[in-house]
Amino acid sequence: MPIEARWNGHRIARSEDTVVVEGNHYFPRADVDPAVLVDSPTTTRCPWKGEAHYHSISVAGETNRDAAWYYPEPSPAAEDIRGRIAFWKGVEVSEA
Repeated sequence: MPIEARWNGHRIARSEDTVVVEGNHYFPRADVDPAVLVDSPTTTRCPWKGEAHYHSISVAGETNRDAAWYYPEPSPAAEDIRGRIAFWKGVEVSEA
């Protein structure tokens, strides 16, 4: 069954190929609408996944700051999420 991510009434991602890690669906980058992603300078560090980088989401004139994250160079233990993006901060992720 496909999984969708929605924010501000707009579908921002849809995929039948998500990877779930710690309860978060990581979508293939190709299945995320690139028009809604805004680069962010924010980074954080996960002890086992590595350094996370962020995108803000911009839809219909509103911005959800740092609502998407990804690991450009994940640790070997988290290699399954390379090239994938996850969401939070009010982004609704559910079965389509």
